[in-house]
Amino acid sequence: MNLSENAVKVLEKRYLTKDETGKLLEDPEGMFKRVAKAIAAADKSYVSASELKKIEKEFFELMANLEFLPNSPTLMNAGRPLGQLSACFVLPIEDTMEGIFDSIKSAALIHKSGGGTGFSFSRLRAKGASVNSTGGVASGPISFMKVFNAATEAVKQGGTRRGANMGILRVDHPDIREFITCKQDNKDITNFNISVALTEEFMEAAEKGLTYNLIDPKTNKPVREENAREIFDMIIDNAWNNGEPGIVFLDRINKDNVTPQLGEIESTNPCGEQPLLPYEACNLGSINLNLMTKTDGKKVQVDYDKLGSVVRKAVHFLDNVIDVNRYPLPEIDDMTRSTRKIGLGVMGWADMLCRLGIAYNSHKAIKLSEKIMHFIQDEARNASIELAKKKGVFPMFDKSIYKELGVRVRNATTTTIAPTGTLSIIAGCSSGIEPIFAISYIRNVMDNDELIEVNPIFKAASEQGGFYSDDLMRRIAEKGSLAEFDEIPESIKEIFVTAHDISPEWHVKMQASFQKYTDNAVSKTVNLSHDATREDVKAVFELAYSTYCKGVTIYRDGSREMQVLNIGEVKGKEKDADKAAAAPADGAMSSEASRIAAWIEPRPRPDITTGFTEKVKIGCGNLYITVNYDENGICEVFTNTGRAGGCPSQSEATSRLVSIALRSGIDAKSIVEQLKGIRCPSTIRQKDLRVLSCPDAIGRLIEKVYKLQNGNGNDSLDNTNGNAHARKSAVAKTKSDTWKLDFIPRPTGNSPVYDEHHQAADVLNDKSNSYSISDTLHMANCPDCGKAVEHEGGCVICRHCGFSKCG
Repeated sequence: MNLSENAVKVLEKRYLTKDETGKLLEDPEGMFKRVAKAIAAADKSYVSASELKKIEKEFFELMANLEFLPNSPTLMNAGRPLGQLSACFVLPIEDTMEGIFDSIKSAALIHKSGGGTGFSFSRLRAKGASVNSTGGVASGPISFMKVFNAATEAVKQGGTRRGANMGILRVDHPDIREFITCKQDNKDITNFNISVALTEEFMEAAEKGLTYNLIDPKTNKPVREENAREIFDMIIDNAWNNGEPGIVFLDRINKDNVTPQLGEIESTNPCGEQPLLPYEACNLGSINLNLMTKTDGKKVQVDYDKLGSVVRKAVHFLDNVIDVNRYPLPEIDDMTRSTRKIGLGVMGWADMLCRLGIAYNSHKAIKLSEKIMHFIQDEARNASIELAKKKGVFPMFDKSIYKELGVRVRNATTTTIAPTGTLSIIAGCSSGIEPIFAISYIRNVMDNDELIEVNPIFKAASEQGGFYSDDLMRRIAEKGSLAEFDEIPESIKEIFVTAHDISPEWHVKMQASFQKYTDNAVSKTVNLSHDATREDVKAVFELAYSTYCKGVTIYRDGSREMQVLNIGEVKGKEKDADKAAAAPADGAMSSEASRIAAWIEPRPRPDITTGFTEKVKIGCGNLYITVNYDENGICEVFTNTGRAGGCPSQSEATSRLVSIALRSGIDAKSIVEQLKGIRCPSTIRQKDLRVLSCPDAIGRLIEKVYKLQNGNGNDSLDNTNGNAHARKSAVAKTKSDTWKLDFIPRPTGNSPVYDEHHQAADVLNDKSNSYSISDTLHMANCPDCGKAVEHEGGCVICRHCGFSKCG
């Protein structure tokens, strides 16, 4: 098998069977054999034993050749005791306490089995609405989203990945404003992607600047009006802020609902590509288009014969998945078998274009994408018709549009374009229909050596063109694009474009072209530069609507947390000497978030401090809190409990952690925000108390001290004499924004922990030297390996180690 080193690493980490001690019990070939045998078993009652072996071999070769891969749960769980093979599910949420918590329980079971969940919160009554059964008032959809989020956080999926959710709210729900802003802070509702369900009526009102009605979900009657354009602008503003929310066009999704008699589609899976009825599951797989070409003489062409063969085998495979799947809930088992929806998609699209010598951002690419997806959809539907002749139509066929059309199919839907994060790593190709994210990567290997990984198609082209060198590949990896390299021919630059070389318009056009011949929906992230404006986001949303996409997700580079700064080269005559003094021994300061985090050590406790001590009454007695500071700001916290008892160990632990954080350069205001508001049962039972808990009391005194330090009552941490705080944030000026490096402490040069990263802090803080900040890398970094991650369909994926997370 042609598996890359990185693919093997990802498989060993997450997919291959292990024993209780973590020892591998299979290799990649064994995994594919396990899966092929389990999936082929669905044909036992339809074929002979010899034919069954042939099907099993066919399925194995399909995967082992990396021509097709099913979604991750199938690779992980087929032929194993868990046996849950679906990637995602949609669950209903009814407007009762019992219904809400039944859905939470169901979601927990799904997450435990390795699946993701989608929800519409649109049926829940608005915040403040009356609850007749209790005489109280409703807390609203967003409050329950937070409960779902907490439940997800508590469930680790079989030791492989954290659960992911999609939360959808109709734009005409009375709580739509709160929903749009519920993820303004990147720390909130972290296990959800959110999307606003837009209606045709709303979009027309927004275009004309008209009002529209907000509807009470309980009575289905209007409660008030909103200005559609104002709400649309609010969605745009928040999407620009951090990519949340996305949008889905609900009416057009339901226009393509093939079983309307079974109900209305209200939600999608976590990445948005699979609209589903309540209790339906998505069974997805992707064809590797990178391998669907052939060479006729010197000309590379699409191999439609091979592609058609792979499509037919893949449809057979995915249909079998439905029968051997062990669903986590009986309702899901019943509904999924009733409609037998499958979602066959593609990956390696950008690689195929490069092989064909076609630029991603070209009309030729758009035209080819329509042709290929039309071909795949026709072949998939024909394969489903053939399966129906052997095994019968899906049980709800009589309630579908196919009965009226006179087309007898095995599957209610057959095509979906899904994100293929880790699958594309295994297959060694570009992800989904996304453009290439980077031409080359630098990956750390053993003993801190670095391995340059280059897109193999570009490597072949550069070797053939005579301009390949390891040094060039390293420099390309640092830039992420070919645009600034004069030694590379323009014809090559035009073809090997990366995600950020492509204007938003072409991202949307590509999504729309694939959507034209896709039964379900298309997962695609429109990548925007950090400099993109709200008008740019608006243009993307409007173009997605006008080109009949079913939804769209944007990500503006650098709009999520975990931003990092890259230290640039120095200016002046003594450039090399100064650079060596300011950087680690390998000649360049790493910008990896994980390594920066590892560098942080608290500055030593000062010999002399000034402080305040306050006695606070808590639920179980008195708490004495001391907050000390020196010339560099607040540096430590002590607590002591009175004779009445309390929780001395927890208070002391909180104080020690806060002290370490303060002396490590963490912003005091951030600490206050984390501590204030924490509640303790023993305290909230007593209404006469001024604080909610010991941490709340500590946070309040820290806040009081730094405000007293300032003297003017503002929230700055500057000293009262007007001199800048010694650990004040390093500021990097970019073309469009100012970024702060708040996590580098600033000890003195004589400190035992004064090492290269503190020297770098000097570079950033000392305006008198000759150093400058150059490029800012506006991307989040992987928490596992520290490398840059890609944003795809509302999720992040690390192509270096396989880490992925949605929400």
